[in-house]
Amino acid sequence: MSSSEQAYQKAGVAARSSNAPSGQTGVTSSTSVNDRRSEASTSGTSSATRPNAAHPGTSAVRPGAPRRVRLTIARVDPWSVMKLSFLLSVAIGIALVVAAGVLWTILDGMGVFADLNGVIGEVLGDPTFDVGAYVGFGKVVSLATVIAVIDVVLLTAIATLGAFLYNIATTLVGGLHVTLSDD
Repeated sequence: MSSSEQAYQKAGVAARSSNAPSGQTGVTSSTSVNDRRSEASTSGTSSATRPNAAHPGTSAVRPGAPRRVRLTIARVDPWSVMKLSFLLSVAIGIALVVAAGVLWTILDGMGVFADLNGVIGEVLGDPTFDVGAYVGFGKVVSLATVIAVIDVVLLTAIATLGAFLYNIATTLVGGLHVTLSDD
């Protein structure tokens, strides 16, 4: 046995026998690739001189290169989707109510409702018409709150139903493939 075969033997990689088909080697599962590489480099054989001599057909892992892992999202827990969608839809509902109040305040500060009162009063011939009776601050915020509550219920239900449908679809087609990298 040559010195390089002894180094690979120490690293946990069985040397290729003459009756084994080309490209097949026995690899023990107790050591990782990094352990085998470090043992081979400490035993006198440099991985830079013979990166893949014992493993034809495998690619060399460059030190410092980003690792990439391809994962499949095979199942989504409907309970966790429901909790997350509820919290997000509550946040959206709060933002809707605040935005409606701020928009009404800005429009009132710009005098839009006073101008609208004047235009509608001229068209109807009634100078006492008040648009504030129909679109007052309290009514606008109340309507925005009702819409926000309906939004919370609908978004939570739709997201939870979507999780169930995703789980059914993944049993048929395999799920969503994601590649993660540590760039």
